[in-house]
Amino acid sequence: MQTLISVLPVYSFIVIGLILKKSFKEKIDEKSYVILSFYFLQPILIFWGLTKSPIDYAFVMSPIIYLYAVLSVVFFLIIFSKKIFTDSKDRTIFIAVSLVGNTGNIGVPLGIALFGEQSVPYTSIINIANMFFIYIFSIYFFAKDSFTLKKSIYSILKLPGLWVAFFAIAINYFNVPIHKDISRTLEMGAYASMVIQLIIFGVYLSEVKIRTMNWKLSLNISLVKHFILPFVGVFFVLQSDLSSYVASVVLMQLMIPLAVNNVNLAALYNCKPYDVTASILVSTIIFSLLLYFYIFIIKYFLGDF
Repeated sequence: MQTLISVLPVYSFIVIGLILKKSFKEKIDEKSYVILSFYFLQPILIFWGLTKSPIDYAFVMSPIIYLYAVLSVVFFLIIFSKKIFTDSKDRTIFIAVSLVGNTGNIGVPLGIALFGEQSVPYTSIINIANMFFIYIFSIYFFAKDSFTLKKSIYSILKLPGLWVAFFAIAINYFNVPIHKDISRTLEMGAYASMVIQLIIFGVYLSEVKIRTMNWKLSLNISLVKHFILPFVGVFFVLQSDLSSYVASVVLMQLMIPLAVNNVNLAALYNCKPYDVTASILVSTIIFSLLLYFYIFIIKYFLGDF
């Protein structure tokens, strides 16, 4: 019950976005929200997360194990995407979206509900690792359909979040103190980023038509996200030397549903944002149905947390 209560605020902000778009229609410009989130609020979230806790072994290894699992599956998707989809944009979405979980908006509060507040440093750094994957791999696959390889790489290098992440790591590594008032401001911006992301999802969700949904795309993405990736994740965490507690946090982060950030990318690169929104909706529903099964798997392999 505590787990369900912890994610209720997440769904409430999605509903707010849906109601806003339904009520004000053309007065709501969703791309303006996307730009605000992607180029301003998310860099604040990245900096806040990477400077929240000191760097130690578990802090470093937890995102590395997470990325091992994700990157091992992305090569599988690249190989088989052409056999599954004939449409190039569907292939792009399948590769770029399937592995990007909602590690911030759902992962952080769910981590607190299941593992306590001591999980926040690990869920935060895994969220940053997830953003690195988005900025490097997802954006490349989205951009390559619209730009040349050179322009795709250039579009990645222009993103402020990437440079903010490097700066934040340097600040943390050299123990540069951050004034408490600045830290409070960063925290406000970080939580604002999570809220605006959920509202963006609700805005795009309002335009999704169930009868015209791309079910083949949505179900294949959910198959990867909720079955293949968790299976691979179990293998990697069992092979690691992380404590059972940290390993449990990493595995749960691999199991959470698709990120709302996927809608941002699809909108920025004009790559079927409504199909991406529908895929996120299907993924979120499947995750809700599998949540207690996931908890059982974690306890079976890693013990009580």
